[in-house]
Amino acid sequence: MQANIEMVKALLDPGRKVVVLTGAGVSAESGVPTFRGQDGLWKTHRAEDLARPDAFAARPELVWEFYNWRRTLVAGCEPGPAHLALAAMERLIPNFLLITQNVDGLHGQAGSRKLVEMHGSLWQVRCTVCTHAREDRSALPPLPECPVCGHLLRPGVVWFGEPLTPGVLRLAVAQLRDVDVFLSVGTSGLVQPAASFHQLARDHGAVTVEINAEPTPSTGLMDFALHGPAGVILPEMVPGTAS
Repeated sequence: MQANIEMVKALLDPGRKVVVLTGAGVSAESGVPTFRGQDGLWKTHRAEDLARPDAFAARPELVWEFYNWRRTLVAGCEPGPAHLALAAMERLIPNFLLITQNVDGLHGQAGSRKLVEMHGSLWQVRCTVCTHAREDRSALPPLPECPVCGHLLRPGVVWFGEPLTPGVLRLAVAQLRDVDVFLSVGTSGLVQPAASFHQLARDHGAVTVEINAEPTPSTGLMDFALHGPAGVILPEMVPGTAS
């Protein structure tokens, strides 16, 4: 695998356009639960059953309890070597974009600035009625109220069954149609629309790279498939970040 790592490293030239997609596997290395397998339960509830607009409508206090627990958990996590390597990669490559499916904010904490958070952020809250939205890392009450109109606030994340924030997908697609190298890092390749990003990039001539702990349904379609911890592989590709 070392030879492939060196070849991908050579592709990450400052003159090339690079787009990186990250998923839960990157943050799992920092201790953030993936909510798959044994991590999929909170108390007696499946995470997928709580991260839904109908669940919030029916039991907002329960959903907020779940999200406040997640916020507390993530607040104790630090960016890992993969997060830091991607922030360093951004500084080396002028035409760079990082698209993440994660909502934990660790990429921003690591220093990434050319960043699109596809599914929002645990640290964002927004009103269920008016347009008020803000970043808020404070301890929230069980049913936080909007300071503008007094109605209920909700987590600023994209729930199952909801569309992406307007413009997010349009930006991602535009970048993927004009990219030289596409890296898929720590994602299972199962959640659309991100699961199709590698094919869109490949159709427009990009070299595609998968970095994941294990093979995915997309592995056979990638130009390079590097299997192992992203926190080990990515630092080897960015000068000065390998330990």
